[in-house]
Amino acid sequence: MARPAFALDAERLPPARDPWEPPSAPLRMDAQDLGRAPVTKAVPAASLGTRAVRTAIILFATLAAFAAGAVFAGGASADGMAAMDMLRVLLIGAATWWLAFGAAQALTGLFAGRTPPRATTSPDAPLGSTVILMPVCGEEPAETWSRVAAMEASLARSRQGARFDIAILSDTRDEGVAAAERHWHARLIAEREGGAGLYYRRRDDNSGRKAGNIADFIRTSGGRYDYAVVLDSDSLMEGATIVEMVRRMQAEPRLGLLQTNPTVIRGRSRFGRAAQFASALHAPVFARGLDTVQGATGPFWGHNAVFRVRAFAESCGLPVLPGQAPFGGEVLSHDFAEAALLSRAGWNVRLDPDLGGSHEEGPQTLVAHARRDRRWCQGNLQHAGLIGTAGLGSWSRFAFVQGIITYVAPLLWLGFLVAGIVAPLVSPELGCGLVCDGGRAGALWLIAGVAGLLFLPKAMILARALLRGPMRGFGGRFAAARSAFAEIALSTLVAPILVAWQARSVIEVLAGRDGGWPSRSGSREGGLAEAWAESDWIVAAGGFGLLAAGTVSPAFALWLLPVAGPMIAAPLVILWSGSPGADRLWAIPEETSADGIVALHSEVLARWRRPARNERRDRGWKPAPAFS
Repeated sequence: MARPAFALDAERLPPARDPWEPPSAPLRMDAQDLGRAPVTKAVPAASLGTRAVRTAIILFATLAAFAAGAVFAGGASADGMAAMDMLRVLLIGAATWWLAFGAAQALTGLFAGRTPPRATTSPDAPLGSTVILMPVCGEEPAETWSRVAAMEASLARSRQGARFDIAILSDTRDEGVAAAERHWHARLIAEREGGAGLYYRRRDDNSGRKAGNIADFIRTSGGRYDYAVVLDSDSLMEGATIVEMVRRMQAEPRLGLLQTNPTVIRGRSRFGRAAQFASALHAPVFARGLDTVQGATGPFWGHNAVFRVRAFAESCGLPVLPGQAPFGGEVLSHDFAEAALLSRAGWNVRLDPDLGGSHEEGPQTLVAHARRDRRWCQGNLQHAGLIGTAGLGSWSRFAFVQGIITYVAPLLWLGFLVAGIVAPLVSPELGCGLVCDGGRAGALWLIAGVAGLLFLPKAMILARALLRGPMRGFGGRFAAARSAFAEIALSTLVAPILVAWQARSVIEVLAGRDGGWPSRSGSREGGLAEAWAESDWIVAAGGFGLLAAGTVSPAFALWLLPVAGPMIAAPLVILWSGSPGADRLWAIPEETSADGIVALHSEVLARWRRPARNERRDRGWKPAPAFS
């Protein structure tokens, strides 16, 4: 792989200086024994309201699954029921259950979202000592360090900035990139005017990846801090949001971790802009539903969250799982496991969707999304070995199951379609079932039900937003409605391609193939040739499926076209959706606002990338002494 353009010649730059290293303050953090429950307080009990919502959602999903199975069975029985028909009933029922569960959770956020408790402390009350942790591993340093500069400036406005140290924890392996990291760290130090500690530490090895990086910091320096805000290298958070998070932690002594709902920003491609719009409009409602369902055993997504350092150290040391990857070895999706371990030790884990000012950037192409999703798939399937952890609460175990189902569900849908093609070929007496003759009415009902579960929550979220206000941050009511329908159209187009990738990921993991931890810096795609190289097998699968369906019946091929068509056109869809465009679509408030942390970061980054002589003339900038 070619060296990134932002890498520097390491030999021309000095090594990291001692003052950059975080001060030593050891705190014990042992690997947890998953076979023995800790002798601590009990797992937080769900409230009566939370249990009622959980029961209602599970009941709704179960009824929807039975209804889908019954509709299919009614249409298929016209030419007799056989073993293949029973298999399809089970597949459509299981796939519909998961779809209905997600839809019900979204509707819960629309109608019954919890009002998160606010901090009760005075705005001027002193905060506990807090460190902001930003693990990095080969990302573009100017962008990363300019985010730190923007967040530090935003914290200074809150009058609490002196209570927050910042530690950038590098796992970068490339010496040239590490040299660039040191360059930008030196520049940031040279520009800042006082403030709390600003540290940079690069590990000798990256064992444990991000979770290991954070654990190493806690073991060496965690004793100095009450709380830690954990970020990703692409995270941006308002200073006021960070302060409010810590206040809420102080107000509830049993709160071990508080998660925000980060919105996606800076979409440049059609795919990226559609994702940022969905994140801004739909995700807050989905998050309220998730919070209501999970209660005190909430989620952790690994970033844009704050945790109580000693609770985390006592509860979240991750062991190395027995066996080889992909199911053994280091825990890949560490965040879900850490949330479960905190709950196991009696700590509350909470998602507060009302906390704004929390942002991240997302993939700009389908290929970049699929590469990241491959790691998530392996991590979620690896959680099968954690379900039996001693002392876990029932909902923590169910959360692991949900994560597994998220990736197994595409196989259920594909299995249903494949079984529909194979059944008439192996048993000609079955005909083509739902899509022919008397079964067409049942097929229409089934498609309408699935479409309703997919799109009704989004339509209702849009309707409520349009009724509540002018939606200026989204460009106005008309622009917001147009963007919402365009997002649904694009997500429908790319869904078969993403499902194919997810299905392949599950098969690879089950076959024992370790996908590793792909680098973000290597996820920028080229033109049509690369799109073809990444998706030629999807084209072949879609074409073969459509041909096989046509062999069964031309009508069956017509019904399958909305799935097979995008698969056959996958390279073109990948190229088109990943190209810049749609500037008039999918606007979000962070994009239309002239202030806030996103605008502040853009200003810092633009200034940093200005030619050096203009920088000196316009801003009086002086280079860091180490590099002058």
